[in-house]
Amino acid sequence: MEQVFQITALCVVGALLAVVVRRGSPELALLLTLAAVSAVLLYLAGALEELLSFLTELGERSGVSLDLFVPLYKTVGIALVVKVGSTLCRDAGESALGAVVETAGAVCALLVALPLLRAVLTLLLELME
Repeated sequence: MEQVFQITALCVVGALLAVVVRRGSPELALLLTLAAVSAVLLYLAGALEELLSFLTELGERSGVSLDLFVPLYKTVGIALVVKVGSTLCRDAGESALGAVVETAGAVCALLVALPLLRAVLTLLLELME
């Protein structure tokens, strides 16, 4: 719970600094934003490791093939990266690039989910026989 407050405080301070710096140097403001994003991601590395460990344990205990969980994890990762990337592009004044990042993310998420979709299709075809 306290992590959320610390991350929020870091992001608010980073945003305020970026607003002040943006007047003189927009490029430096973007770099400051990227530094804040990097700091948050490094801060969350431990929590992310714990979460991945739990998800692996969940997959092992559920009896469902881990091959079905991997596309789900990758899709969530893609969604998070795309959200941050497209927002950074928009903050830099490049809305078109932000839209391209989102489109590419959707295509990549579908590609990663293909094994899961194939498994569902196979199951449906077996049920129809």
